[in-house]
Amino acid sequence: MIEVEHLSKQYAGVLAVNDISFSIPRGICFGLLGPNGAGKTTTVEMLEGIKTPTTGTIRYKGEALGQRFRNEAGIMFQHTALQEFIRVDEVLKMFQQFYNNPRPIEELVEICILDEFLDRDTRKLSGGQKQRLLLAIALINNPEVVFLDEPTTGLDPQSRRNLWAQVKKIKADNKTLVLTTHYMEEAYELCDEIIIIDRGEIISQGNPKTLLADHFDNSVITLPAVSLPEDFQPDSASSLHPQDGQMDILTKDIDATIRHLVEQQISLNQLQVRSPTLEDLFLELTGHHLRT
Repeated sequence: MIEVEHLSKQYAGVLAVNDISFSIPRGICFGLLGPNGAGKTTTVEMLEGIKTPTTGTIRYKGEALGQRFRNEAGIMFQHTALQEFIRVDEVLKMFQQFYNNPRPIEELVEICILDEFLDRDTRKLSGGQKQRLLLAIALINNPEVVFLDEPTTGLDPQSRRNLWAQVKKIKADNKTLVLTTHYMEEAYELCDEIIIIDRGEIISQGNPKTLLADHFDNSVITLPAVSLPEDFQPDSASSLHPQDGQMDILTKDIDATIRHLVEQQISLNQLQVRSPTLEDLFLELTGHHLRT
């Protein structure tokens, strides 16, 4: 669907995107992950045709980005200002008029669950309601490829989950989705394939579950950092990774590591055991925490 070759973007004194190449197959959700400032938004804005690459090529269905791409792409921007003093249904009708063959409003209302606030002024929408309306606008031309740039930033957990459900409906309709996010759980839940970008470069690429299986054969034990003395040494089966007031212990043998903690008279209050996540993978690859 989309092919990217040797893409770079240079600003004054800053190389935001550094010679990256990848392809996006039809009908999948493709994720661009990384912390703020990693280059993922610059990358997706070049894919959308909003920014011009310094070097490199982008092809949509084998062609340079042009009228066909503009007709067949839908974009949900990271920040969008809606017209004020206008109802939600009026917004949809207005955007419908921009296209020759728009999707029926009734379908958009069903997909994005807009029926409960169709007659509401856009100024009175909650964060989650506004994002659902913006998603409907991105779908109004019945696009082949849909770009979602940080679609759940600032939403509460329930609104975020609701938007995930709408995204899954869109993918089930055989649309191609390009998602940028710094929420690792979101990427794991929605994406068939991801690239992890840091400092303008791709540091890993693949299916989220496969990447975790390839990089980890261990589990994570988590304890409050204050539970461990400064001179604490892990057992031979584990390693320490401090993080935000807690200590993650990556271990290949949970039983042996817990026995070691007990032998060292470490309190096991608030101990948690979990599988590695995409955030653990990011830390493993880059040696630092996600920047938010």
